[in-house]
This record gives sequence, structure tokens and C-alpha cells, in this order.
Amino acid sequence: MTAPPTGVGPEAGVREVLWRALRARPRHLARLLGWSFAEMAPSFLSGYAIAHALDDGFAARDPMTGLGWLLMLAGAWVAAAIGARQVLLSIAGIVEPFRDDLLTHIVTGALHGAATTGRGPDTAAVSRLNRQVELARDSFGAVIAVVRSFVFSVVGVVLGVLSLMGAALPLVLLPLVAGLALFLVSLPAMAVRQREAILAEERTASSLASMVEGLRDVAACGAEDGTAAVVGVAVDRQARATRGLARLTAVRTISLAVGGWLPILLVLAATPSLVRDGATAGVVLGTLTYVAQSLTPALGSLVQGVGVNGVRLMVALERILTTSAHRLPEPRERGAAPPGTLLRLRGVTFAYGPGADPVVDGLDLVVREGEHLAVVGPSGIGKSTMAALVAGLLRPAEGRVLIGGVPVEELDRAALCRTRVLIPQEAYVFRGTLGENLRYLADGASDADVEKAIDEVGMTALARRLGGCSAPVDPSELSSGERQLIALTRAYLSPARLVLLDEATCHLDPAAEARAEEAFARRDGTLIVIAHRLTSALRARRVLVMDGARAQAGTHDEMVDASPLYRDLMGRWDGAVTAAADS
Repeated sequence: MTAPPTGVGPEAGVREVLWRALRARPRHLARLLGWSFAEMAPSFLSGYAIAHALDDGFAARDPMTGLGWLLMLAGAWVAAAIGARQVLLSIAGIVEPFRDDLLTHIVTGALHGAATTGRGPDTAAVSRLNRQVELARDSFGAVIAVVRSFVFSVVGVVLGVLSLMGAALPLVLLPLVAGLALFLVSLPAMAVRQREAILAEERTASSLASMVEGLRDVAACGAEDGTAAVVGVAVDRQARATRGLARLTAVRTISLAVGGWLPILLVLAATPSLVRDGATAGVVLGTLTYVAQSLTPALGSLVQGVGVNGVRLMVALERILTTSAHRLPEPRERGAAPPGTLLRLRGVTFAYGPGADPVVDGLDLVVREGEHLAVVGPSGIGKSTMAALVAGLLRPAEGRVLIGGVPVEELDRAALCRTRVLIPQEAYVFRGTLGENLRYLADGASDADVEKAIDEVGMTALARRLGGCSAPVDPSELSSGERQLIALTRAYLSPARLVLLDEATCHLDPAAEARAEEAFARRDGTLIVIAHRLTSALRARRVLVMDGARAQAGTHDEMVDASPLYRDLMGRWDGAVTAAADS
């Protein structure tokens, strides 16, 4: 299963996915339709058998004929029971592979995101989407069941009423059409309310999870009231969304009353006229039987099934397709960037939690296309936070981060994947072949491209030891440095022009680190290195020094003159290197 093509809206994408799921199992679909005819037998025979049992049997003082018609109806119910079992098996044959396709889509999207950011899969997001998959699977099966049952029941009722007395058909069919139309008109509003309810539920869950994870810090900072207010806002929004959805249930009730119960009243009111036209007691009773036993239950199931499960299915699939999308669309113009500028930070401020001191405070920075920038500063000063802000993994509380002139928050996930790649300190490698790991962000990379990347980054010896690109990789058997080499080579092969190395070479020896950084510096694009060793700053064209109160950028020589912190860091580093050499 793949995401809908670029340019296709969510609703069209959902319809395409559902239609493809039905077409992909023609044998099960044919079996479903075939057994539905058996299940439809009581819908057609119920009123007909009741009418003849009364008119030709019991009213004519021929009880055996009446019992014969009732036994025929009982046989139809037995056939319907057998058909119902086969129908359920056929639906399962369609729905279970559909569920597997959705899970494959989600896991693929999670792996793609992990390989893109290097931070590993977002297990919480995957867990939430798995819940949406189960919801979609159950809803899809329910929708197939109720729509199929309604269609076949209506066909059976129409044929049955025609066989009894055609004049009674408008009394049944016209209210049904009116009730069905009222229900269908209300479906878009139901979808909107259902989507709001699901999103509100997710926001509440996310807010509660964040509160629980930081509960100790909240208590330590005395921020209980502020945190409770934030969570309370999410709870209130969910309550409002749920109430709005509940109000629309009245429309379903009205639809059922018009389409399911109004025909009974019309038939009863028209009974004298029908009798004058030749209707017997059996015909009237048979028509009422069709409506009460077949049409009304089928419409009720349709209204409930589509009104609840159908809307849930649409919303769940939209969430799955948009949240776990992993196809990379073609590049598109998203705004005019200043000439030669790839990255710009304007007054960016970020703090972890309400009331906390900013980790990044009013940061202004311009990084031009093709530039090599090293970011240095004491541990915990905000270097990794800045990288996460640039990568779009965090949102600034104030200010803007723009890539190519476009705010990062306006770039969807696929566009971000094509624009930038982030490799953190703990590199992510998944089970699979070495080639699959390396090509994950570059499906179209040729063998020559892969070999060149392996050679450039300095992974040749590791690739040879593992057995080449076709060899399987077990992440647990790799050292931290080996995992970093694989992640670096993957990033080198990716189409992203902005590479962020957040201490991504810290487990490599100095020579291997220098080779990898120099390879990225030669690569077409822009390189930002969160420096682990200050040799990274010496290799860079410019250095950004972060010291909490302010940030300064310039060449190495300019920073030595302008930044006491940078001089101090370089002095301590020189001393440590000298001491290590002497020992």
C-alpha cells in the first residue's frame, strides 16, 4: 500500500485506498456477493410467505397450506444463516489483508522517518496509528456488512412488494429515499465532527503523556497550576468536540424515523384505499412485514454503521495516510528565498516547558547555500536543541526558522525529508541488508553511487567485514562507531541538501571523523556540524559559538578575537591534546 499520489486530496486518497482493497481480492468479493443472495432470501420471502400463508392458508381454512408457506420461510432463514456465516468469512478475507497493508504502510513510514532524522522510530506515534489501524479494520468490515445488507434487503423488499401489489411500492420507497437522502446530506458534518473528536482525543493523550513524563520537574518547579491549566484546555476541547458529535446523532434518529417508520404509518393509513383496489389482508400484512422485518432494520443498521463506522473509517484512514506518508513528492516552489540563502533563523527562542529558562534565546543566524558551519559551546548550552529546531522536530516559542525562504512548520513531512537530514549521536540502524540501510533515503541510488558514498565517508573496511551490501545487518552486533558510519553513509546518499551532524561522529576516532566531515564538506549542499571535538571548528568555514546569553558567528580567527568563551574552549582543548600527547 502506498500513500495517495501527490496532488490528491485526503478524501480522494481514502476512496482510492478502499477501492483498491476491494479490487485486490476479487475472489472474496465474488464470494461475498454470491452468498449475499442466499442471505437475502428472507428479505424477499418474508412478506410474500406471510401474505400467502394468511390468504391461501389460514384465512381459507387450510392450515396445512399456511404451515407450508411458513416452513418455506423457515427454510429461507436457515439458508440465510448459512449465508451469513460465509458472508462473514468473505468479509474477513477482504478486511484482514487490508489491515496488514495499513500496518505495512505505517511501519514503512516510521522507518523512513527514523532513517531521515536518525532518532529511531517514534514508537508513541506508531502506537497511536496502530490504534487507528484497528479502528479502520473494524470500521471497514462493519461498513461492508451494513452496506451490502442494506442494498440486498432493499432489492428483496422492492421485488417482494411488487409481487404482492405494485400500488403499495411508493408508500414504502418514497419515505425510504427521503430518509436516506437526509442521512447522506448529514454525513459531511458528521465526518468533520468525528475528525475533531479524534484530533482532540490525541491532543489530550499527548498533553497527559507530556505531563506524566515531566511530573517530577513540574512538582519541583511548582508549576502544578500552569500544567493543570494546559491539560485542562485539551480536556475541555475534547469535551466540546464530543458533545458536538453527539448532537448530530439526532439527525440519524430523524433519518431512521422518516425512512423506516413512516412507511408503516403510510401503509396503515392507505389500507382502505389499497383494499378498494383489491388488496387482501394478507397483502397488507405482507407489506408491513417487509417494512418492519427487513427494511427498517436494514436502514437502522446502515444509519448506525455508516454514520458511526463509516465516518470513523474515513477519518482514521485520513490520519494514517497523512501522518505516516513516506512518498517523497516532486520538488515544488514554496516561496521566494533570498539569493544564495538556504537557512535563516530569526529571533528564535525555545524553552522546555512553561516557566523554564530559554535554552535558545533570540537566535539570529543565516547559513548560505554550500556553507560549512560548526556549532560549539559548553555541554547543555542548546546546540542539539538548535539542530532539532532547524530540522523541524521542535517548534520555536518565538521567531521563525526558514529553509529556502519557507517556514519549517509549513513544510510537510515529505518535503522536510527531501530538504534536510539529521544524524544524532545515537545513530539508527535497522535489521535488513546493508544496502537497504544505506539506500533507505535514496531508493534510486545505483551501485556505483553506493560504492562512492562508502568510499567517501570511510566505510569501506566495515562494508567488507559485513560481507558487502547484500549482507544482513544486526544492529546489536555493531559498535556505536559502526552504526554511526552506516548512518553517515545513508545521509551522504540522501537527496537532502542540508545535512545536520549532531555529534554524529563522536564514537569515531579523530582520523575517521575528519574523513567523514571532509566528505560532507565536498558533497553538494550545506553542512552544519554540532562539534564534538574542536577540530570540527577548525575544519569549518564559519563557527557559531553558543554561550547561553548570546550567540556569535564568524571564522575561527574572528571568534578567537571576539569570543572569550571560544578562546577558553580552544585553550582547554589545546591543553588536553598536549597532555594526552605527553602521556
